[in-house]
Amino acid sequence: MLALVSAITAVLGGTIGGVVAHHSSSSDQGSNPQTVDLGAPSQPVTSSRRPAGATAAVAAKILPSVVSVEVRRGSGGDTGSGIVISSSGYILTNNHVVEPALSGGKLSVVFHDKHSVQGEIVGRDRVSDLAVIRVRGVRGLKPAVLGSSSAVAVGDPVIAVGSPLGLAGTVTSGIVSALDRPVEAGSVDGTSTDDVIDAIQTDAAINPGNSGGPLVDGNGAVIGVNSAIATLSGDPLGGGQGGSIGLGFAIPIDQAKRIARQIITQGFSTHAIIGVRLDPAYAGDGAKIVGNTSTNPGVTPGGPAQVAGLKAGDVIVAVDGVRTTSADELIVAIRRHVPGQRLTLTYLRDGARHTAVVTLGSAPSD
Repeated sequence: MLALVSAITAVLGGTIGGVVAHHSSSSDQGSNPQTVDLGAPSQPVTSSRRPAGATAAVAAKILPSVVSVEVRRGSGGDTGSGIVISSSGYILTNNHVVEPALSGGKLSVVFHDKHSVQGEIVGRDRVSDLAVIRVRGVRGLKPAVLGSSSAVAVGDPVIAVGSPLGLAGTVTSGIVSALDRPVEAGSVDGTSTDDVIDAIQTDAAINPGNSGGPLVDGNGAVIGVNSAIATLSGDPLGGGQGGSIGLGFAIPIDQAKRIARQIITQGFSTHAIIGVRLDPAYAGDGAKIVGNTSTNPGVTPGGPAQVAGLKAGDVIVAVDGVRTTSADELIVAIRRHVPGQRLTLTYLRDGARHTAVVTLGSAPSD
């Protein structure tokens, strides 16, 4: 309210000042007021004259493909964002945006023209924090251009679009700050060894409500799905009072496309696994397989890791020759691949270094 009052006051003050000055001038001159042109003549700037990579041009291209996703429960509710990925009504968003609808919430999709329709959940993937919803009977949908996250480099300019704090159609800009950042899905605690995404980090301002919206490149192509932020209070995107401090995280679109396609075609997605349980408390270098217990073995019997010769207590230190320093790094390294692919794991056992070739297994999403 203070900002609005100040702005109005400034306008009124300027108007009054202009009248007083004008009256004084005409009194001094003893003649009728003269018309005064201020500033040099200029041509109006239109969007068609802006360079293709300008923020305004990119925003104009992506905004019609971005929606607000609302889940209402009683007198309250939450708002996230989504990306139109098909003219037949499929919309990509975050799992944590739509999850409240499973417990009786009403799911609605609000388009760029403020038209609102009911949405339905097609499928969810808790592990990658992705979900696909669908709207029916809506014509003229404009799917976003889905780019390639594999071509992204640190320093590339990016734009985030969504509904932060419920403010639909908000555009912020920045750069890619880092790649391959292991982040807990839907938050930034980094303590989970189950739900970890291989994130694109950006300094574009992202706040609660941006969840599920696009991170796009200079051509307006989607390179990521905004999923989490870091705040000084540690609040995850989509809840709490935390705001942007220039640390936002997006799920790479290459992974999101594969998962979305699987959800649409078969109702669920799959993830690559090696069939081990990792020790989250291990403070050494690498990812340690927990010791066997009677109810929960560290290595799944008959799973990919056991077939390759790995055992409980082994510490995995590299994947395809690339050093792995933590459980989270191992998880995201595996999930960059698809079931059936082969990886060479380097591991330590009793102080000795070994390698094993593992054929990745498969696990279904929720």
